[in-house]
Amino acid sequence: MSILKGASILVTGGTGSFGKAFITRLLEDLEPARVVIYSRDELKQWEVRQKFDDDPRLRWFIGDVRDLDRLKRAMHGIDYVVHAAALKQVDTGEYNPFEFVKTNVLGSQNVVEAAIDSGVKKVVALSTDKASSPINLYGATKLTADKLFILGNHYAAAYPSRFAVVRYGNVTGSRGSIIPKFKALHEAGESLPITDLRCTRFLITLPQAVQMVLDTFEMMQGGELVVPHIPSHKVTDLAQAIAPGAKMHDIGLRPGEKLHEEMISPEEGRRAVIVMDGKYYVLEPELASWGYQPIQDAKPVPEGFHCASDKNDLWYSAEDIRKVIESGV
Repeated sequence: MSILKGASILVTGGTGSFGKAFITRLLEDLEPARVVIYSRDELKQWEVRQKFDDDPRLRWFIGDVRDLDRLKRAMHGIDYVVHAAALKQVDTGEYNPFEFVKTNVLGSQNVVEAAIDSGVKKVVALSTDKASSPINLYGATKLTADKLFILGNHYAAAYPSRFAVVRYGNVTGSRGSIIPKFKALHEAGESLPITDLRCTRFLITLPQAVQMVLDTFEMMQGGELVVPHIPSHKVTDLAQAIAPGAKMHDIGLRPGEKLHEEMISPEEGRRAVIVMDGKYYVLEPELASWGYQPIQDAKPVPEGFHCASDKNDLWYSAEDIRKVIESGV
């Protein structure tokens, strides 16, 4: 039985793609006592309320993670928190760096402090592949946020609150997905713009991302950074899966974009282990004053381990990707 059954749960950024999928899973399968959706956009909250037909288990809080007092009010009586709120557009971050720091860094600190002061049991924060060896401001703010959540366990050592992080890349079918754009271009007989024909990426779906967070709540002691062991694909194969036979042209990497997606850097790989029969990698904390114990039944990764999309042991073909997109799982 999940620890979330019958619990009170808060989701920051709960009106985003992940938030909606996570809340749907909670309501359908886990019977929560209440779910608080905390976000700053009134229109998006109204739209999501219609989707869930004003389910009486849902509570709606307009608020920004930059506002510590509002977070504390929203977390009153909350057992578990998923922190999904963030500013995420790479190019926007380059033009608005202070705003990204306020939300992704200071907002994360606020979530940690509010959770400790409110007696929240566990917090799982969502990260991104761009936090591994970051080359843009967005990635740098998310790496800082990762550290705040992992090291926030030091502050919480004498309290019940514990913090963990999940890290994954672009999600198939999420808001801003390339799928509808590629389909429309193909139907119009146009060539598909590919950032670099050599690019590789990992493939994860919304249901997989949701399950990863649920699994992390169950396994976490506090201090873990969890990464999924999922297949890679060539971006050209993704394009062919979406629009078979489509023409493609190389437009080059955008500023701040990597040729290959990285989840775990070589330096981080020295403290990685494999858990749940190879389903996930976990970066265990190096300094753990809160009493962290090494994960039982975890397996070591190979010497020199580096989790990047071009070095993967699992790969999807265009046909594999097409089946994943069609199944939605």
